[in-house]
Formats: sequence, structure tokens, C-alpha cells
Amino acid sequence: DSEPLHLAAFQQVFGAIGITLTRDEYYTHYLGYDDKTLIRALAQERGWQPDDRQVATVIADKARVFDDVIGTTDVLFPGAAECVERLAQDYPLGIASGALRHEIEMILRRAGLDRHIRFIVASGETANSKPAPDPYARAAELHGLAPAACVAIEDSRWGIARAKAAGLKCVGITTTYPAEALH
Repeated sequence: DSEPLHLAAFQQVFGAIGITLTRDEYYTHYLGYDDKTLIRALAQERGWQPDDRQVATVIADKARVFDDVIGTTDVLFPGAAECVERLAQDYPLGIASGALRHEIEMILRRAGLDRHIRFIVASGETANSKPAPDPYARAAELHGLAPAACVAIEDSRWGIARAKAAGLKCVGITTTYPAEALH
């Protein structure tokens, strides 16, 4: 459950430059985005026009804040580690995420789950990152499977839409949004 930590990191970095991002705004409009897309979307909403250097600076600052917290915080939902261990016995597992690779790897290592994950498709590793379906299509390709033979596990309507657009089946979990929000 790293989303509250991503939000807190963005709030700290944006607050330093005079931009407010509320919890409701984040969960309603931006949760499904990778960092760069979120910054661009929020900037457009706020009438701010950052250049590429400013966007890169915000991303780097947010990553520093996030890394400081994630290195000492357990972000797994109760039962998640056990679920991964059980599934890994019978299925090849991978991760398609809007998070940065080092963030994902740090969480997996800290939880002792890195040995169960065959590959990671992280932010910036496909032509179009989340919210596009490209990371899921790449994940299926790395598995050597047709997308229809893969199942995504998602907790947001954006993730579900993205997985389905890539041709994957999807299981929606209600850890972030209620079931009625995941139709």
C-alpha cells in the first residue's frame, strides 16, 4: 500500500513550490499515473507550465522523499506476502507498475519477495507509461504469453481499465477503492 506514501511525498515536494495536492484530488484524479504524467496533469490543471528540467527536478525530489520513507516502512497489505508466495508456486509472477524500478525493487527486497518476481516493467520502461496499457502488454510479452493468458491484480479503476485495454483478464481488489468504484 504505497499510495499514501507516494501522496505524502508529492505533497511535501509540491508544497515546497506552493502547490497543494489534497488526498481527495490524488485518489480521484491522479492515482493511476506515473510520476511524470501526474506532474504534467497537475501542472495543466493548475496553470503551471514546467519545462522538462523542472519536471525532472520534481521527480528526483519526490523520489528522495519517497525513498527515505519506503526504506523503513512496511507497505504490504496484510496477507500480501503469503499470497505472493502461494501464487509463485504455480504461476510466473511479474510486476507492471507506474512506480520507479528502484522503488519496486526496494519494497520487494525488504519483504523478501524479490525471488518470486520474474521481471518488472516500471515507469518509463515502455513507450507509454501508465495510464497507457503498454506496461501490461510488455509484461505479457516478457512472460512469453498472449495477454489473454495473463491476469492482472489491480486496486484502481485506472489499473483495471489499463489491464483490460492490454487484453489481460483482471482481478480487482478493494484495498484502495470500494467494489462499486471498480466496475
